[in-house]
Amino acid sequence: MSEAAAKVELMKRLPIFPLPLVLLPGEMLPLHIFEPRYQEMLRDIEAERNLFGVSLFEAAEGFSDRPEIGSVGCVAEVRESQPIEDGRANILTFGVIRYRILDFVDEGTAYFKAEVEFFEDSGDDEAEVQKASDEIFELFERVAKAAFDLSGNRGKFPEIQRSDPERLSFLVTAAFNLENEVKYELLTMESTVARFEKLKTILASAVGRMEDSASIHKAAQTNGHSKKKIDL
Repeated sequence: MSEAAAKVELMKRLPIFPLPLVLLPGEMLPLHIFEPRYQEMLRDIEAERNLFGVSLFEAAEGFSDRPEIGSVGCVAEVRESQPIEDGRANILTFGVIRYRILDFVDEGTAYFKAEVEFFEDSGDDEAEVQKASDEIFELFERVAKAAFDLSGNRGKFPEIQRSDPERLSFLVTAAFNLENEVKYELLTMESTVARFEKLKTILASAVGRMEDSASIHKAAQTNGHSKKKIDL
């Protein structure tokens, strides 16, 4: 059993916090809790495991006020909590593991609560996963290096850890400001290889542009000439 799965072991029901965003496993998410129903939720989970679910929900007139049954979200663990006046709080959460909503249940709370099933990636050939992981790692490192060059080499070039492939796939996803639709698609995939293939397309289109921009930036800094021709 993975560390993430151990955190939700034996849990069948989960408080659900609908938000117009997608949380990924391994991603940090700061939140300001101000609505009374989510103040209640925060008090309730503090007495248990400090876990709740973040589900993508973008309100539209004439539709339900809650996420759809069958939709996928990510468990958020409260890592830090700073109480403010009137019961409000600033919290820092961490994405733990994905879940699928099976049904909503009424337990008399002001916030939503759902029966869920938790899941992680499975079924991929180990050799294929490693090959795809190596390709993504190389592309992501190039993007990170170009971004570092564009920043003017301020600070220290970040060391990118080779974590397990599934975790790496979400780390790379979180590093880009992707549209909710794309991010949600990557969240729902149960194949690490399939997620890497989607990310490969995104990274491959970005890395060339960023490296060209970094080359131009360096040339401008030194009054030199970049390798890219610029037509004026």
